[in-house]
Order: sequence, then C-alpha cells, then structure tokens
Amino acid sequence: CLQIPPPHTTLLLNCRILNRLLFFLLCSNKTSCSKIAMRLTVLQREEVVRGNACRLPLAGVTSQAVIPLQEGKMLQCPDLQEVTKMTDSEPTVSWYHETTSSRCDTYPFWNTYRQQKRTGLQFHIMIIQHQGLYYCTVQYQRRGKTLSFSRSINVTAVYPSNVSKVPTILHPSKDQVFSVKQDTEVRLVCRGLFPYLESGWDIWWTVDGKTLDKLPDHQRFSKINSQVDYDYGDRTEESVLVIKDFQSEDLNREFNCSVRNEKGFKTRRAQLEEEVSLPSVELGCGLGVTLVLMLLLFVVYQVFWLELLLLYRSWFGTDERHTDDKEYDIYISYARNSEEEQFVLSTLRNVLENDLGYTVCIFDRDSLPGGTITDETLSFVARSRRVLVVVSPGYASQGSQALLELKAGIDGMARGGHLRVILVQYKQVQRHVWVRELKRARMALALVQWQGDKSKELTSRFWKRLRVELPVRRELKDLYPHNPEYFLNLINKYQNRTEVGG
Repeated sequence: CLQIPPPHTTLLLNCRILNRLLFFLLCSNKTSCSKIAMRLTVLQREEVVRGNACRLPLAGVTSQAVIPLQEGKMLQCPDLQEVTKMTDSEPTVSWYHETTSSRCDTYPFWNTYRQQKRTGLQFHIMIIQHQGLYYCTVQYQRRGKTLSFSRSINVTAVYPSNVSKVPTILHPSKDQVFSVKQDTEVRLVCRGLFPYLESGWDIWWTVDGKTLDKLPDHQRFSKINSQVDYDYGDRTEESVLVIKDFQSEDLNREFNCSVRNEKGFKTRRAQLEEEVSLPSVELGCGLGVTLVLMLLLFVVYQVFWLELLLLYRSWFGTDERHTDDKEYDIYISYARNSEEEQFVLSTLRNVLENDLGYTVCIFDRDSLPGGTITDETLSFVARSRRVLVVVSPGYASQGSQALLELKAGIDGMARGGHLRVILVQYKQVQRHVWVRELKRARMALALVQWQGDKSKELTSRFWKRLRVELPVRRELKDLYPHNPEYFLNLINKYQNRTEVGG
C-alpha cells in the first residue's frame, strides 16, 4: 500500500504498453473510509489525443492560467517540478503557442513581450493576441534513457488589476419603475456587473429584508440566475425574481436586489406601480363598430355615389342662373334627319324641359327665319351654359351645321368661360369614325351613354349621370325665402328675356 502525501498526485514515468494496473484509492478520516478503483490503460503515441495545430501528444487535463492585460506573469510547465526530482540532469523545455488563426508558433515568438527564462515562459506585457493554448514539451534523462511528455495551458486575458473591482447594479436603474398587474405572474429583472476577481461573488433578491427561503409565503417566490455576458473576466450576471399570483398587498412590500464580492456590496430597490388595465372589450367593440361603419359607408358610396353627389349639389351647389347672364341652360347639337333627331325631340328635350326644368335651345325650333345660320349658331352657343352633343355615326360630317356647333362649343370651353361640352352617346359608335375635333377633346369631355329601355326612367343611371354634368337647378323661392322683392325682380327679368326672344 502506497501512501501519497499532499497534493495527492501520482506521476507515472516511462509507462509501457504492457502496464495493466488497477489502482485502489482509499480516502479515510477518523470516522469513515471510502474505496475507489481506477484502471490504468497505457496508449501508444499515435493513439494519444493531440492539439489541433501543434499536434503534440498530450497526457493530462489542460491547465488554466489568467493574466491581467498590460501586466506580466511567469508560466511554468505543469508537472515539471515533480519530474525534476527524479531526473539525472536538468530537463529542457520547448514552448509552443496555438494562435486563434489555428497556427502553431514555436518559441521564439513574433514579439519580445514573451521570453523563455530557463524552463519557464515569462510574459512581460500581456496583450489580447497572447491568449490561447500554450504547449510545453519536457525532455529529461532517467537511468540512461531520454524521456519526454507534453502539457497544455489555456491562457486567458482579463482586465488589469488596477481598475475598480467593486460590483455595480446595471438594472434596474435608480429611477426605473416596474409596471405590474394583479393576479398575474410578475418578473423583476436584476442585472449586475462583477469585475474579475479570483474570489467568489453573489447576486440575490430580498423581500422585506428577508431572503426568499425565509419568507412565510416562499412558495410564491422563486429566482432564475444566468450569465448574460463575459468580457475579459468581467461577468454580467442576471437574477430574475418570479412572483406568482401578484396581489395588491405586494405593492407595499420592499423588493431589493443585491450584489457582492470581496471588494464591495451594492443594493437597489425595485420600484413598482400597478398597470392600468385598458378596457380591451370596449376598445375592441368600438374599433369593430368603426370598421363596420367605414365599410358600410364605402359600400354606400360605391353604390349610391351619383345620388350622394346630386344631394351634395342640391345643398351646396351654386345656381348658375344668378352668377352669369346666360339665357339657356342647354344647347343641343345633333345630326339632322337621323334617328338621333327623333330621340332629341321626343325624349331628351321633353325630359330636360318638362321634368327637370331646364331651358333648352334647339336651333331648328328657336332660330328666327331669315337669319344667318352661322351667326345665329354662334350666338345660341355663346348664350348657353352647356352644349349637349348627341354623338352618332353621321354626326359632324365635314361642312355640316353640327360640326359648326361642336367647334363653337369646344372653342367656348377652351376660352375659360362657363360653357362646358357634354357628349351623349345614343348608340355605340366606333372611335375611328369620330371627327378630329371629337377625338382631340374626348379626354376632357364627359361622356354619358344611353342604355335603351333601362335609361327611360327618370331614376335611371343615365339621367342621374347627366344631371351631374348639367347646371344646378333650384327653386328661386327656396333660395330667397326672406327676400320676396328680389325674387320678383328675377322673375320679371326672366319674363322680359323670354318676350324679347320671341
């Protein structure tokens, strides 16, 4: 039985492939004893785990070394001190550095900040690029044989030791307020920064000055700790206090988050306020009703836009009879001796004059005998507010009166007066047979299509669409109910114009 003194480490030298040993570890004190069995397996060199870049055979766990930035430290090869006691001569050590770019550098390295002194590797100034795995290979003589072994050391850089090492609370801030809601699970987050120290640290919550396990209702409280960040030894730790079934009485309790290490202690109280519940049902209903009304208004507008436009014009439109000195509301231009002439005289004129109350001018009916056709046509067009052009295949042939009427209407419209030209399509007409004046002005002119029997009723789309393009017609007594004298003057003025016109 071999008794191993502290630090209770056994170093086996010159292991052979035939060594099959069974070790029994006995751990005892004055009251008890434990026995653990371990079997030793000796591997050949090609079976040994090797480093990624330096490819050295390793037999042992990687050691850890921490060096503050801008400071120095001596690195010694693990197990070298024990081997030196059993060697015939001074061992030699070779150092290697596996860089972050997976390159194996052999001493001497690329700068002078690292220098080998005898068997150790001296770091004069630690910088970030010096981090990584370092390998040391030890060669020694024992009983006339040359033996060797390799070890690895993971070197990590941390912030300098001359900076403050007092822990700080990052979250919550001094003025931060947590919004909480009754009868729900509430989570309070505390985040602390712990500068690098070789000693321990702690982060915890207290409620009314007591830790969670000492609370009477401790089953409602729990915490979740986790590491959020690690930056060159400085670690950011997070502790989440979970409160189940939060009650109104909890608003009066004191919740404190604390952090501590050997350099200092900080604590901060979490300020709570009750979250005001929004009336979600009422808001949802209100939003739903608003969307339904908007959709309904959109549908109503799409279906009844002509009726709405006529209603708006009847309320807010201006009656042009009181803003100009025109004598006629509409001058009708059409192709003579055609089917459209019968449509104009029997249907169009009758509805416009008798049902809608417009003053209509038709040249063949209202012109004086013996007058000049050109002069009277231009005079009638100039004294009208609208020129209604009934488009037909034979309309506006070269040299016809209809062409003269069309040109006069378009010229009057182009001069910026109140005259407007409206196209009424009695039958389908191919655009290529239209005269040049119609083709040029088509994009600026309104076109209303007669739909046959569907357009005969006064409530049809044809008459509504035509009324939108015609002047607004109001009753004079509705416009001036409180000024009968002005109303009578307008009537007399209109009668005098009628008598003069014959």
